[in-house]
Amino acid sequence: MKAVQLKAIREFEIKEIPDPKIFEDDDVLVRIKMVGVCGSDIHYYTTGRIGSQIVEFPFISGHEAAGIVEKVGAKVTKVKPGQRIAIDPAVSCGKCDQCSSGRENTCRELVFMGAPKQKEGALCNYVVLKEHNCFPIGDNITFEQAVLSEPLAIAVYSVDQSKLKPDSNIAILGAGPIGMSVFHVLRTHQVGDIFITDRIDDRLEFSKQLNPKYCGNPNISNVVEEIKNIEPLEMDIVYECSGDPEAYRHAIELLKPGGLFVIVGIPEVDDIAFPIHELRRKEITILNIRRQANSTQKALDYLSSGKINMDKMVTHHFKMEDTNEAFELVSQYKDGVMKAIIIID
Repeated sequence: MKAVQLKAIREFEIKEIPDPKIFEDDDVLVRIKMVGVCGSDIHYYTTGRIGSQIVEFPFISGHEAAGIVEKVGAKVTKVKPGQRIAIDPAVSCGKCDQCSSGRENTCRELVFMGAPKQKEGALCNYVVLKEHNCFPIGDNITFEQAVLSEPLAIAVYSVDQSKLKPDSNIAILGAGPIGMSVFHVLRTHQVGDIFITDRIDDRLEFSKQLNPKYCGNPNISNVVEEIKNIEPLEMDIVYECSGDPEAYRHAIELLKPGGLFVIVGIPEVDDIAFPIHELRRKEITILNIRRQANSTQKALDYLSSGKINMDKMVTHHFKMEDTNEAFELVSQYKDGVMKAIIIID
């Protein structure tokens, strides 16, 4: 089969490698149709690492994926050959204390598609997954939408975990795919005003389709001051979706006493300093989000029902041989890119 391998920093090549095989009764062989380019993929592309997860070249990245079932193990009943599926890229053991308590996202034995030394990614013709990672999709869901169900599942989980109260005033810091996914989920709830910040004007403009109360670029204006002028009592919840260390400070400044700081984005740095006294005096709660748990089907249900329509999120399509171009575009935030998708042939 063909695989797009990252062979060095910022350098992909297409190689012929052996097809994967089914070994276990709950294995599913999937023919990949589309793969989304995620921010975490970009970290590996530009720096070769996320924290302690360091790439060993060559490396197949990609975890936002959708495809068609080719073959199933002897005990698989959830899917069948020929079925179109969305993919949950996190493979949990189902047996440890974390899985037993419903925390499959912090499984002790978790492996993740497209993560170094864990599981090869989806930028190839075929992958083998476990049955529980495969989610059938109806004819009313496109492969693009199935790809988007992965970031949407993170957003669904983030909002669920934040125990959203009616009429909460909310800030989303970072209007990329994850921030916009959170915004889409919030629009299905009864909330107060929603405030958006981002350093990229194209993304702020894109966010206006969901009618935020405010959009601001911290490179241009004092977004904290401007938001407080509009809402003097400050925010009930801030979702940090950019990974920008400065946004952490903005979040704490924006939150009211007793507010909730939800960390969704992945920083490129290993350590971030907090204004600890403001954090303490306001008695702010910090909630870290580790991908998602039990939210993929919820995300697909939102898309299938039409309650959430994210079609405009897919702004660019690329062929396998143009993967380098796709990753460069996303890493440089060029051409108004929101979500780039690579078509696997």
